[in-house]
Amino acid sequence: MRILVGFCRIFVGIFFIISGFIKLNDPIGFAFKLEEYFGATVLDLPFFMPYALGISVIVVVLEVLLGLFLILGYKPKFTIWSLLLMIVFFTFLTFYSAYFDKVKDCGCFGDAMAMTPWESFTKDAVLLVLILIVFAGQKYIKPFFNNFATTLIALVGFIASLGFAYQVLMHLPSIDFRPYRLGANIQQNMSVPDDAPQAIIEYTYVFNVNGKEEKHTVTEGYPEVDGELVRVETNTIRDAYEPPIHDFSIEKDGEDFTAEILELDNVILIVAYNLRKAEAEGLKIIKTATDKAIANGYDVIGLTATGAEEQKAIKEHYNLNFDFYFCDETALKTIVRSNPGVLKLKKGTVIQKMHFNDLDQLELPEVKRAPEPKPIVESPFITEDVDNTLFLLDGEEVTLAELDAIDAETIEAVNVIKDTMQIKEITTKNYTSVIQVTLKD
Repeated sequence: MRILVGFCRIFVGIFFIISGFIKLNDPIGFAFKLEEYFGATVLDLPFFMPYALGISVIVVVLEVLLGLFLILGYKPKFTIWSLLLMIVFFTFLTFYSAYFDKVKDCGCFGDAMAMTPWESFTKDAVLLVLILIVFAGQKYIKPFFNNFATTLIALVGFIASLGFAYQVLMHLPSIDFRPYRLGANIQQNMSVPDDAPQAIIEYTYVFNVNGKEEKHTVTEGYPEVDGELVRVETNTIRDAYEPPIHDFSIEKDGEDFTAEILELDNVILIVAYNLRKAEAEGLKIIKTATDKAIANGYDVIGLTATGAEEQKAIKEHYNLNFDFYFCDETALKTIVRSNPGVLKLKKGTVIQKMHFNDLDQLELPEVKRAPEPKPIVESPFITEDVDNTLFLLDGEEVTLAELDAIDAETIEAVNVIKDTMQIKEITTKNYTSVIQVTLKD
């Protein structure tokens, strides 16, 4: 029993330290996950939502410390009871999420490793068993060091955890597991490979055959059954491949500018998922940084999920010299854990990424701004069926490009013929229209 308890003690302790540290690296991300749990569609506890970040920090620091305390053997009764209560709660929560299909990813390991609800529940159930073994064998939990050394290590662990939490809150996560990390290319992370797995959906057709229901299940095609179709039931066997970035877009007035902006050479993205909640001091710093960026030749683009009226008010209040575009709020929360935050892009690749507190480190050497594209002027000679149009210049057949190259001042007349009989008098080929251009003498 002593060996079993010792093994469970070390395993559970290390597991809690790793799990807690991953979330401690990104407490804002865990706070977003808690807000999802507190939402009306899950636990319906809206009064906790304003305190999600504080709860996040407390939970992840406690998780790290309990793992450390268990390994050290520091205050074993308090530690084991705390672990037991925590894992019982998490086991209930993951079972609830899995059974009622409420939350797709529990957030147990942040963005480092996604887990399905049932995988999360299984993990918690195993931990519950291991902790129960430790609980039953509490008498075997002895400190590895004397009281002073154990207390000192526990205190250092507590201070280090709080210090690390403060560091990542005031700046950005030390380790970025998200698809917008430094060096990542947004377009590549949005693309679906040609050989990506396709969805496999099982269709169950229910027919009424001679007064009785018959079920026929297929994954493709339609079953040949002599009966009346009553209903169709579907079951997804395998989901289609989903790229790491699947909800990112840059839109304005209903028009999508994503591809165009991600192809630019020098872009500064200002990300503020909610302008109402954006730090006022951060927006002031953004103003200074973006003015310099624009002066040095960069294209500055704001991204937010806030409405147009509030965008205008914020822009006027802080005298911001760039426009905001719309992007999904969840995507913006994923991009950068700062409101506002900044990304420096080169053809969609993340070159720099920072909290507004670190904008003094934003590198903005002068660059040559890409020239504005020349406006596309539609040819005046284009018809509804341009591929089947005969173009004649002073009686000679020419191309559309050759007509477009003519100076309009030299044209005497343009005649468009669509009558079939008249076309046949001009050519034996099956054209649907003829454009005759006559030049001045």
